[in-house]
This record gives sequence, C-alpha cells and structure tokens, in this order.
Amino acid sequence: MRSISHELETLIQQHLPQLKAIPGSEWTHKSSPTKWSRKEIMGHLIDSAYCNIRRFIVAQYEETPTIVYNQDKWVAITGYQHWDTHDLVDLWYLLNKQVCAILNNTSPEMARRICRTQDQHTIEWLAIDYIKHLRHHLHQVLQLEPVAYP
Repeated sequence: MRSISHELETLIQQHLPQLKAIPGSEWTHKSSPTKWSRKEIMGHLIDSAYCNIRRFIVAQYEETPTIVYNQDKWVAITGYQHWDTHDLVDLWYLLNKQVCAILNNTSPEMARRICRTQDQHTIEWLAIDYIKHLRHHLHQVLQLEPVAYP
C-alpha cells in the first residue's frame, strides 16, 4: 500500500501548483447546463476522497461494508459552484494527504479486505481505482491530454 500512497502523493504534489495557477474566472464556466464546471469537478474529487476515506477505514473493522454515494446529488447539495476556489483546492489537497496517511497505515492483510460499492472490491483495488479516477478528472480540470476512466 505504501507504493500506492507514494503514487498518490506524487500525483497531488505534481498537480497542486497547476491547480493554483488556474485563473479564478475559469473555474465556474460550464460547457453546457448539464456539465460540471471545474469547481464542481474539484468538488466531486473532494466527495470521492471523503467516500474513499470511509471505505478504506471502515472495511478494516467491519465485515464487507457497503459504502456508495450519488455523485450528482453530492455535488448539487454541497454547492461547490459557489465555494471559494482556494478553499476547494486546499480541501482537495488535505483530504488526499489524509488518504495517503491511511494507505500508509494499511497492512497488506487489511488491503485484501472487501468493501462493497456497486460491486465488491478489495481496499487495494479501490485505492488503485481511486488514483485512476483522480487522474482522469485532474486532466479534465487542467485541460491536459484526456485519460480514459471506465
């Protein structure tokens, strides 16, 4: 799990300066009323961090917990479009630092424990998937080469 944590740490450190360099006016633009703005995508990444923190912890002491969330409702209810951009980026960064700490403290035995989302997965699988998901959305926010995510 330490290598997964290290990969996440590298990813957030690499992209933090780029996120902070995006002009404020570019954070709220929506390409259509049904698409998320950059702020809302960052909010989605914050929600994803919250949910995965819960998964990574609860699956270590409960037998096969089910932890799911409705991403559209979370983004809408939280109202990320109206948040201060610096607060969003800082919260995203700090939550991912917490994910790194949790992964660093997860033993190989615990990494094999199962958590149900829509399907059943090990903590290790969820952590790897979390990074893929994060990279996909960071590339959207930063307008980098698209990264496919199932």
